[in-house]
Amino acid sequence: MVGKNLLCRDRWIGCPGFLGVVFIALMGSVVTAEEEKVADSLRPEIYSMMEVPSRDGTGKVFLGREISHVMGHQGAGWLERSSRELEERPMELIRNLDLKPGMNVADIGVGSGYFTRRIAPLIGPEGNVYAVDIQQEMLDILKEKLENYNVHNVIPILGTIDDPKLPENSVDLAIMVDVYHEFSHPYEMIQAMKKALKPGGQIVWIEYRKEDPLVPIKELHKMSRDQVDKEARFSGLVLDKSYDGLPRQHVLFYKSDSPRE
Repeated sequence: MVGKNLLCRDRWIGCPGFLGVVFIALMGSVVTAEEEKVADSLRPEIYSMMEVPSRDGTGKVFLGREISHVMGHQGAGWLERSSRELEERPMELIRNLDLKPGMNVADIGVGSGYFTRRIAPLIGPEGNVYAVDIQQEMLDILKEKLENYNVHNVIPILGTIDDPKLPENSVDLAIMVDVYHEFSHPYEMIQAMKKALKPGGQIVWIEYRKEDPLVPIKELHKMSRDQVDKEARFSGLVLDKSYDGLPRQHVLFYKSDSPRE
C-alpha cells in the first residue's frame, strides 16, 4: 500500500533462507485522497510531514515516529505461513492474553483471521470476536476461513482509517498484532478504541521489538517499548502489565488513565 491503509497487519512476505529472511512488499492503495484529507482535518496539529519520506515510510510523523507503509490483501497468504508458530509462537501469545469464556475481544487489523480463529473457541459461544479491517477483500477471506473452520462467534467489521467502528462499551480486550505501526491515524484510532472498552478493558500492543537488531523485520515495522509507551500515554492510557516471553515481539497491555466505573 502507499501508507494509507491502517488496518492491516505486517504483511511482508518472508522468504527464510540460510542467511536469514528476505522481505518483499506488495504495495497498493485502498484509501482515496479525499478520505485521507477528511481524516487529517480532525487533529492535524499532532502530525507532521517529512520533506522526503523514508523508503519504507509514508513521511507522516507522530510523536517522532514515521508511520510505515502497509501491505494489502495480496499478502494474506503470508499470515498463514506454516513457519509462523516456530518464528513467533502465536499460541503462546494467545495463552498469555488471559482469555475467559464470555469475553468480547476486538482483533484490530484482523487480516485473514489467523488470531481470530484461534481466539473465538476460547471465549466460547457467549463471547464474540469483533474482527476489524478496512479491506473488504480481507474480510471476504476471513469469512471463507470461518466457514471452513466452523467458527460462528465472530462479527466482521469494515472499519475506516480513523475508526474501527466498534460498538461503544462492548470490548473487554482489543488486540493489535503487528499493525499499530501502520495506522495512518493512530491517535484517532486509539480514542475510538477507548470508547469501545468496557470498564477495566485493555488495549494490547503486539509489536516487533525495535531494540533487537536480530528481529528480521524492516525498521519502520518495529516499535520500541519506549515509543509504544510514549504514544499510549499521549492517547490517555497507562501500562497495566506486559509479557516478555515471545521471541520477537513486545506484548504490552494498557488501560485508560481515567477508568469508568
